[in-house]
Amino acid sequence: MSNTPHQLAADFPELAGKISELKASDPRFAALAAEYEALNDEVHLAETDVHPMEDLALAELRKKRMHLKDEIYRMLTAPA
Repeated sequence: MSNTPHQLAADFPELAGKISELKASDPRFAALAAEYEALNDEVHLAETDVHPMEDLALAELRKKRMHLKDEIYRMLTAPA
């Protein structure tokens, strides 16, 4: 399998340290990040036709991934 796009640390390289820190210290963040990573893998497999799916189903997965990523970004950039 090729390198999966949309990895959190790759999309937010300036926040990679904070991503690691929050994964270790914040259970809610860790759960959201794990859910995002699993969903991201599922989208990638569908996009590369390893596990093809209907366009509407793929669009819904992408929307869910986007909402998770937005929530994760809010947590990463919230004032301490």
